[in-house]
Amino acid sequence: MKKAFSSPSNPLRYAAWAYVFSTLMSLAMLGWGIYALDVFFLAMGGLGLVMVGAFAPVTLLPSKSSGGAPTEIAALREELRTLADAFEHMAREQALSDDARRVLNRKRERELLCKAIEEDMSAQDWDAALVLVKELAESFGYRADAEEFRTRIETSRYEHLERRVLAAIRGLDQLIADRRWDKADQEAARISRLYPDSPRVDGLRHRVHQAREAYKQDLERRFLHAAREERLDDAMDLLKEMDAYLSESEGQRLQEVARGVIGKARENLGAQFKLAVHDRRWRHAAEIGGRIIEEFPNTRMAEEVRGLIDGIRAKAGAYPG
Repeated sequence: MKKAFSSPSNPLRYAAWAYVFSTLMSLAMLGWGIYALDVFFLAMGGLGLVMVGAFAPVTLLPSKSSGGAPTEIAALREELRTLADAFEHMAREQALSDDARRVLNRKRERELLCKAIEEDMSAQDWDAALVLVKELAESFGYRADAEEFRTRIETSRYEHLERRVLAAIRGLDQLIADRRWDKADQEAARISRLYPDSPRVDGLRHRVHQAREAYKQDLERRFLHAAREERLDDAMDLLKEMDAYLSESEGQRLQEVARGVIGKARENLGAQFKLAVHDRRWRHAAEIGGRIIEEFPNTRMAEEVRGLIDGIRAKAGAYPG
């Protein structure tokens, strides 16, 4: 290509043909780049058009106006050689395969790939980062760098998973502390489904059931102590709470103690009611009477209190205190 421009008899005509050829070649590369979505051909075609646009006016216009002076002809030859060299370089680049171009640009591509991996790690997109790490190792041969990235990704993913699992378990522990057993059981199942690979989720539902059983046993122990010490109000409160925990067979085991507590509590309330009425403490009498009706609705004592309660409440309103 250089030889063709070394000693032209009509430099202006040769220059014109050279620029026409360069323009066509640039357009062809640009068109192929658009069709194939190839950034390299787009860049080469655009560069060729820029060079033609830059050199053509400088070369052709002075030659036309001066009639081809020797100094201008020499300058024209130099410009044509420059253009020929540029297109030879573009042709060599075009002839390279994608793999060959990748080898030439591997340092730049490695930097871009490493940056993309860092961005995926920052976004906690671990799987996407691992795909790029595989590309770094297999396509570019940077196996040591890839292994370092892989270790960092696995460590970051594990630490992130640990934080989420621990936060979820703290929420579960709070449900257990609040004795929201059904909700805690559902939450334990959800955590186990979300993080099946974490050893921390093993036995979470058993943990909930164990905590519920321990609390039930504690209720029973406190109830028996209160009954033995004749702390009847405490024993009655505990007995009511135990009702949600005890099965029918477990209830039968405590039935005798429970009957004794209930009987004593009823008798105690009856005595308090009679004393309050006798002392004309109507507000207190109305309060105790209401408890008898609520806690022992099917007893004879409750029936008797129902016959008196309206008058007692009226007196409590008329004589406060």
